[in-house]
Amino acid sequence: MKRGDHTGNDKANKLDEKLPGGKRRFIKKSRTVDVDSLYGGLRAGSRTSLARAITLIESVHPEDEAAAAKLLQHVLPHTGKSVRLGVSGVPGAGKSTFIETFGHMLCEAGHRVAVLAIDPSSTLSGGSILGDKTRMEKLTRHRRAFIRPSPSSGTLGGVHRKTRETISLCEAAGFDVIIVETVGVGQSETAVRDMVDFFMLLVLTGAGDDLQGMKKGIMEMVDLLIVHKADGDNVKRAKRTVREYKQLYHFLQQATPGWETKVKAVSSIDGTGHDEVWDIVQTFQAKMKESDVWEERRRRQQRTWFREMIIEQLYNHFFHDPEQKELVASLEKLVVSGELAVGEAVQRLFHRTKK
Repeated sequence: MKRGDHTGNDKANKLDEKLPGGKRRFIKKSRTVDVDSLYGGLRAGSRTSLARAITLIESVHPEDEAAAAKLLQHVLPHTGKSVRLGVSGVPGAGKSTFIETFGHMLCEAGHRVAVLAIDPSSTLSGGSILGDKTRMEKLTRHRRAFIRPSPSSGTLGGVHRKTRETISLCEAAGFDVIIVETVGVGQSETAVRDMVDFFMLLVLTGAGDDLQGMKKGIMEMVDLLIVHKADGDNVKRAKRTVREYKQLYHFLQQATPGWETKVKAVSSIDGTGHDEVWDIVQTFQAKMKESDVWEERRRRQQRTWFREMIIEQLYNHFFHDPEQKELVASLEKLVVSGELAVGEAVQRLFHRTKK
């Protein structure tokens, strides 16, 4: 079933029309989504309704996009009450293992946890490769948890283009802790930083090797650095690594005004350190709300979301609209052949659009 199809039955989506001469043709029926019913299920905490709602907002079908916009407007008053956590990490750091143990601990403590696990996309199918539900089997089975693996689809920072909307839907469904797991450390991790309240980075023991390949910019986005797999023979090395990173952060700019980046050793195998991680998150939340940093960060996230959607709509207008695609293609040929300067081509494109 293609994304955006709600029946999975192609024939059910078509009308049979008779033509002169006895010929017949099939016409695609207009698809309707019962937004009110979907909204009701969402607010009732139905995970099935939540999954359907996310599929709806991820659809690129024009009718689905209109229904998605209506649904998002409905849920707006019920958003913004969760703690939004970003989790990234170097390859092999055990992000999914940490999230499963951490998330399960929170669920057992009475929280409702939604994990938005952004998988790398297959270059052939565009679908998810890793399948986080198979990597978080214990958490998947918990009645207070919801896991949604989504392909990054090549988007900047390894984040699905509809992650922000998905966060809103999860909040409206009553999830009070939202965890966004990214593909890994890259130059565009700011995409995650711009949509979460608290950003965690997982590294392995032995800071020296990690520091060689880690950019200063990424280090300065972090509210909590977790030295993971601090168990067995790694315990002593983990403690040393924690000291090294703490020393390093004396020379780096802090990610959040008024907050000193914390460094913590954690073992998901032994189940140690996760409760302290949550204590740090709660301390951060309380302190940032006292100084209005929390709300200012949320306001900045909304502004960023709004501006990015403008850019996305402009892109869709020029590259998805048939008439504009034709104009872009003709101007592109002139640019490539050297007959037209790029700046002039863009001016013509926008001048034509304004008419």
